[in-house]
Amino acid sequence: MIKDQPIRQLLRISTIVMPLLLAGCSGVISASGPGASSIINQQDQMTEEGPKIVGGYEFIELKPATIAQYMRPKSTKLNTAISKPTVPDLRLTPGDVISVMISDSAEDGALFAPLSAGGTTFNKVRLSRNGSISLPYVGIVNLNGLTTTQAEAKIQEQLKKFVTDPQVFLNITGDLGGSVLVAGDVNKPGRFSTLEGPLTILDAVNLAGGPKLEPYLVDVVVRNGRNVTRYNYADLLNGLNHPITANSEVVVERAKQRFVAMGAVNKPGLHDFPSRNPSLLDVLGTIGGLSDQKANATGVFIFRLSDGTTFDAATNTITAKEKPRVFQLNMKDPTSLFVAQQFLVQPEDAIYVTNAGTYEFQKLIAPIFQVLLLGNSANNL
Repeated sequence: MIKDQPIRQLLRISTIVMPLLLAGCSGVISASGPGASSIINQQDQMTEEGPKIVGGYEFIELKPATIAQYMRPKSTKLNTAISKPTVPDLRLTPGDVISVMISDSAEDGALFAPLSAGGTTFNKVRLSRNGSISLPYVGIVNLNGLTTTQAEAKIQEQLKKFVTDPQVFLNITGDLGGSVLVAGDVNKPGRFSTLEGPLTILDAVNLAGGPKLEPYLVDVVVRNGRNVTRYNYADLLNGLNHPITANSEVVVERAKQRFVAMGAVNKPGLHDFPSRNPSLLDVLGTIGGLSDQKANATGVFIFRLSDGTTFDAATNTITAKEKPRVFQLNMKDPTSLFVAQQFLVQPEDAIYVTNAGTYEFQKLIAPIFQVLLLGNSANNL
């Protein structure tokens, strides 16, 4: 049995500490983040621990009257357009491999076999670093930047010095300069030829075995030597496919479709979005919801930085073109579930749930209670 004196001591301490905790004195004990009252009442102040946010932040209480401009978009309409890649003129570049067939007349003493006999074929002829090749009786000839028709005419002109009626047929068998490189988070990265026809972005990614991640978690970066363009893979699948030029690089990488969960939640940490354009209810489901033992259901906050936010280390100041936003959702209100279903969570948002006052009280009172129990046990010895 516990004696009355320790119990009276515990009750006396409780009557002092409980009002402090309920009043939001978060400095009494350690916590994983700020309390609800400090977030709501935070002003434009400089602290030793963190930078000043110029202009403070915009605080928005999420409810049916304020949700309109923050709602998730309706389902994306499927695009009926089909991307048809244009057929470019293939031009020879250094590193290309070609085969050249040369035919001569059927006269005796001809330098090359006649066309009826299939001519004389030179296989696996690679263009040098400067785009030149060397053939018998042709000598060294530069084909860099020429189409196959232009290259045939140039070789034919060289042969007229030695052959009465030369015929030249040139075929590209390996197009290093006309290929497309696909790298990154794909199953079979590599270089793929465009000899069989021009490619779209989806063609190139599919040739590489497709992405390893869900479509909405994938970005595709295309570089062609002039421009760098980023696409979301889900948009490409939705009909926004584009042709790519030869000698392009396609890099498949993880999109920054993620959020951070902190505080009184069951699965804190950095998480990928569960879907494209997820709602607040979606992401709360991903992290296992609020902690029954710790969470303050009225203190569900979403922190969002605006675009163009910069940090000046010299002045310890965060500056943004628009004020950062902090949203609060009171999940004790039944209508909050409808609001959470409609609120759009954006990439890099931080979801933070404050601790309940009773939980903070338990954290403080538990070690005191243990000490009193030990003292009572010692008295009974």
